[in-house]
Amino acid sequence: MPEFQETATDDSDVTLDITGVVAGGDGIGRQESGRVVFVTGAMPSERVTIRITDERRDFARGEVDRILTPSPDRVVPPCAFRIAGCGGCEWQHIAPHAQPGFKRDLVVDALRRIARIDEPNVADCVALAPQGYRTTVRVAIDSEGRPAFRKSLSHDLVTVDDCLVAHPTLAAMLCDARWPGAKEAVLRVGARTGEVLVDVKPLPDGFATPTFFHEEAAGRMWQISAGSFFQIRPDGADELARLVVDALAAHQVATVVDLYSGVGLFAGALHERGFDVRAAVEGGRFAAADARVNLEGVCDVIECDVAKWRGIPVDAVVADPSRRGLMTEGVATIERCAPRTVVLVSCDVAALGRDAKLLVAAGFALDHSTPLDLFPHTPHVEVVSTFVRL
Repeated sequence: MPEFQETATDDSDVTLDITGVVAGGDGIGRQESGRVVFVTGAMPSERVTIRITDERRDFARGEVDRILTPSPDRVVPPCAFRIAGCGGCEWQHIAPHAQPGFKRDLVVDALRRIARIDEPNVADCVALAPQGYRTTVRVAIDSEGRPAFRKSLSHDLVTVDDCLVAHPTLAAMLCDARWPGAKEAVLRVGARTGEVLVDVKPLPDGFATPTFFHEEAAGRMWQISAGSFFQIRPDGADELARLVVDALAAHQVATVVDLYSGVGLFAGALHERGFDVRAAVEGGRFAAADARVNLEGVCDVIECDVAKWRGIPVDAVVADPSRRGLMTEGVATIERCAPRTVVLVSCDVAALGRDAKLLVAAGFALDHSTPLDLFPHTPHVEVVSTFVRL
């Protein structure tokens, strides 16, 4: 067990037993009064003293002051910049082997508490390599032109020359790159192609950068513009595509539409496996333009707000909405397609809970969910869920 620094407490400190984790990554416990307290930096099975930082009528928030009984899965954060205050990688104090289990717990809790599904069928979380995986990194630029990350809940900067989770190409840029006069930059790399895209703002004089790059994932090559989203790691895109393809294959569907298609990942992967993809619908201008290139000969690419699309009849819908989820409008579009199977890809567990509740109300039942740990050292988790028409 590693040693942990303990700080002195005072009469305002509260002692809590931490019983679980919640969406966002905080530990949760209850005071003797029954009031729920969300505790940043605490882990299940720990007893801690905390400083209350925010009090409401029904709950409070706090920060760990002293760890009285540490979890056997607690470790010293492996990154010196996290210790120095960097606001990323909020779960570096949790051993990597334990993080997927906690993320599965988050999914189960959201489906039970928000969607009101009593016994959700949730598979073990798929684990991926915990270091050197991020192929997109957003940085601030300090007064000397060096890359920096922001401190947690602050505009203050932590200047860095490395990053535990950044792809090695991007980690080298954090060490060597200088952009005097710039305020921020987005660094992107194709891990399997070696192509680099740097989007610096404001753009320094004489600085030129490509407008798109390529990545290989799920058996295909993808054009990805500076303004387009793509999964944070190609092995994660591989796994997501595999889970989506396997889910539809298990339900023996033939025709599919891909909603919130982005640059076309799922439509392309499904086409490779012999599914009849009828349309990919994407509201983002840059992503739709990329999809037209990536899905040439695969299906029609429809550039419009998914909520406003009229829909077409198909056996199945794949939907990969943004962090806010499908919401009522997205579920209505799915209903207009009259599918018997829906595969939902969620990047926020609370949104998953809300969307599952809406889909159940629309006449679907949750078949199963599979969490995927795309973002080790953070509380974020991707979830692929299959719903079937009752």
